[in-house]
Amino acid sequence: MERSLQMSLMMDRNGSHALLSREQLIYTITIPLSTSIILANLVIILGIAWNRQLHNTPNYFFLSLLVADLCTGVALPFIPLMGVIRELSFHSCMVAHIFPNFLFLAFLLNLVMVHYERYICIVDPLHYNNLWMHRSFPLALLVVWAPPLLYASLPAFGWNNWTGPDWDGCCVSSEKITPLCSTNGTTCCSYRRVFPNAFIYLEVYGLVLPAILTIAGMTGRVLWITRGQLKNICRLHRSVERGNHASDQEQRLNLRYTRCVVAVSLTFLACWVPYLIYMHVCIAFLISDTKWSSTTHIVLSCTGIGSMAVVPLVLGLANRQYTEPANKLLQKLRDRWRRRTQRSEAVAV
Repeated sequence: MERSLQMSLMMDRNGSHALLSREQLIYTITIPLSTSIILANLVIILGIAWNRQLHNTPNYFFLSLLVADLCTGVALPFIPLMGVIRELSFHSCMVAHIFPNFLFLAFLLNLVMVHYERYICIVDPLHYNNLWMHRSFPLALLVVWAPPLLYASLPAFGWNNWTGPDWDGCCVSSEKITPLCSTNGTTCCSYRRVFPNAFIYLEVYGLVLPAILTIAGMTGRVLWITRGQLKNICRLHRSVERGNHASDQEQRLNLRYTRCVVAVSLTFLACWVPYLIYMHVCIAFLISDTKWSSTTHIVLSCTGIGSMAVVPLVLGLANRQYTEPANKLLQKLRDRWRRRTQRSEAVAV
């Protein structure tokens, strides 16, 4: 009897130590990334709020995207914790899984809306001001925030595996032997108990993947239209100059377009590819129903979701109007620092 108690105490200590090590790994990766995302979003948000010329509907859409990205940055440390088995009550477990998922889906839908609004501006500029999203901005905000909340809340309304048997080996993987493990394991919180397989498949292949492909398609279409317009400009320039060779201005335009294509390609590779890898690896292990290393899951989830959250920052920091107040503030601080150093040097002399 004493030996069995000692074994159970040792397993309990090992399980708690493994959980703490996983949480430490998650916080080590996500806290610096989350802090950077939050600060960068605040800089861009303040830049838009400071400049009254940016107070228009397109920038309001981008502001909504920044708010969603800011919330994603706040929830970033909690998203990888969804893959860690913890002891939580029913309501705490639902909130810990539903709220980060809602913020992620809202961020993705806001990103699609911003790309669509800019896509129409380039593809159909004559009807751009007559878009429904410009006429009814509150309705557009409702479209990008309400459906993610409704879909993410479905497990709380009954679409979950909470009342089913402990088929996912939850208590075994947590290395704890309790009487609750033989029934439903009500103290054991796992994403498998909150999200059924059908829910995960529908979210990945019905919402997330089509949204990413839509963004990639609109971006490719814009680059194709830009390339055609650049050819027309070069053709008109040659007809005016009456020359067959490319001028310096044409070479600069081609070089600028090439840089744009390279920047877009590198952004897609750096921001979207890690998340696509993480998403399909998770689905592959979910289909095969095999256990995989928690460290691998943590690293893939942190890098995948974190890299995707950088996309709005790339769009915002590339616009000088958004970062102009921050640049002016930094310039003032530099001037003050130079004046102080010059005064200290003059006093020393």
